[in-house]
Amino acid sequence: MAAALGAAEQGVEVLLVEREDRNGGVLNQCIHNGFGLHYFREELTGPEYAERFMKLIESRNIRTFTGAHVWKLAPFENTAFIVSESGIYDVYFDALVVTTGARERPFGALMIPGDRPAGIFTAGLAQRFVNIENHLPGKRALILGSGDIGLIMARRLTLEGMEVVGVVERLPYPGGLERNVQQCLVDFDIPLYLSHTVTGVEGKGRLERVYISEVDDEFKPVKGTEKVFEVDTLILSVGLIPQTEILKNFVEIDPKTFGFITSNTGRTSLDSVFAAGNDVIIYDLVDYVSTEGYTAGKHAALHALRKVTPSRRIPIIPGENIGVLFPRFYEEQEDLRIYVRVRKPLENVRVVVEPGIYSRKFDRVAPNEMITFTIPSEKIPPSLNRILVEVEKDEG
Repeated sequence: MAAALGAAEQGVEVLLVEREDRNGGVLNQCIHNGFGLHYFREELTGPEYAERFMKLIESRNIRTFTGAHVWKLAPFENTAFIVSESGIYDVYFDALVVTTGARERPFGALMIPGDRPAGIFTAGLAQRFVNIENHLPGKRALILGSGDIGLIMARRLTLEGMEVVGVVERLPYPGGLERNVQQCLVDFDIPLYLSHTVTGVEGKGRLERVYISEVDDEFKPVKGTEKVFEVDTLILSVGLIPQTEILKNFVEIDPKTFGFITSNTGRTSLDSVFAAGNDVIIYDLVDYVSTEGYTAGKHAALHALRKVTPSRRIPIIPGENIGVLFPRFYEEQEDLRIYVRVRKPLENVRVVVEPGIYSRKFDRVAPNEMITFTIPSEKIPPSLNRILVEVEKDEG
């Protein structure tokens, strides 16, 4: 929706294709607050945040095609094939913005030994059951993974009457925002088992018990540390995977993050194709997703209007202690907003962008808290051959 708005404000005709019957994506089932603090300067629930954009879209007369999905793309012919209840359509475009988001990593990808009973849910599916379908997934639950949605579901299930016996995280630190750790676990006395993982599940028909163990530095189970939980529900919050399949044969994909590689304008390796949101990197705030969506939509429209030609793309290189970095290229038409996740928790460090265009000290950084900052385009010399981003020990 942000991309559609960014494009429409440049005066182009916009078609927004949404597979659900209502715009907003996963926001519609995220009934907790905490959204919009950056984008709207106001704390909103997920549906309220989505509604703000719906009203903005209505004010711009953006055409929305709900209950439809893009079956196939032919980007070199600038054509999309769309399937809906009313038929199949081929749509020509001058520019395309892909905002397909991410999918949850499923249980089958975890290679956990044991039975395959009912009662194992991804956190997003459990959230939909509770918040949209009005069904509880079980009576007693264990949660694997301390990402934000796992933490939020620990609180939500507790409030709805389920017993949450704990949250298990294989890393030595939480995967979600610190505020969610406090508000969702500490406030409800839900145990957090760091440096642990699930090592087995049992159940005839329905889940009956889950085994967990401590893990070493290589995430291998430590003998003699096993714990057993009698539960009928296992909730998985074990990461998101960018949805890039529809374009994976046409544009460059990051082999580490599995997301689209784009510039700061949202442009992919194809000049007429742009991407934004969790199909590029996994953000921790929807506000960041909206900001980058708006930017990608704006520049897609400028491309369609032939007002801007692609400029030289300066590579942005991840340096020391960088785990996730966006963008991977810089184009001079837009300020350079950088998003960084560090590889591990660090104290007394400095984020440095070389050659000498940005530096900032941090008392503490961690992978669960995204670092973001903006460098105005006028501060970036056009003669650069590369831009290096790294996190180094502060010697000051």
